[in-house]
Amino acid sequence: MKRLAILTVGKTHSGKTTFAKALEKRMPNSVVIDQDNHAEILHTYYPSLLPKKGPNNIKYALTQTIVDYAVNDTSCHIILCNSNRNYNIRQNLLGYYHGKDFTSVVVYFDIPNHVLEERIQKSQRNTTILRTVSSFEEVFIHQNKESQENGRMAPTKEEADHLFVIRTDKDVEDVISKISEMLQMS
Repeated sequence: MKRLAILTVGKTHSGKTTFAKALEKRMPNSVVIDQDNHAEILHTYYPSLLPKKGPNNIKYALTQTIVDYAVNDTSCHIILCNSNRNYNIRQNLLGYYHGKDFTSVVVYFDIPNHVLEERIQKSQRNTTILRTVSSFEEVFIHQNKESQENGRMAPTKEEADHLFVIRTDKDVEDVISKISEMLQMS
């Protein structure tokens, strides 16, 4: 049976982590790999290693080490829970699983901006994982600017074996059920 490599794609507060945790509970033998957790570990225990500016290469290296272990030393399905909004980065991630007997799945959170703005305003989420900005509102502003500058960042069905789109909270259960059905069919 092929394992699943599931990538979430979406802006801050779109529900990626909540979805990934719910999917993990319904998917036997799966693991959520969430870069926010890695950022928190680094911020808490290794703050002197964090770069002052530029890419957070140590966070990416930590994530890659965990992914490598999960892929090569376990039989787990992988749920990569981070924004994955950049096409080239997504292609590198998906390419990593190509030829490793994985079925690739992209779950795109296409949540309207006004919903995300409301969620950010109500959020109690800890901001310690943020390195170059001080709030999730700033993250959201940056992501919107990036989307405008770089054009369409939404994934397409050609990128992965399967693409699911979540536009409302009501779509979450449907997508989890469809992914669960994929496991039963394989």
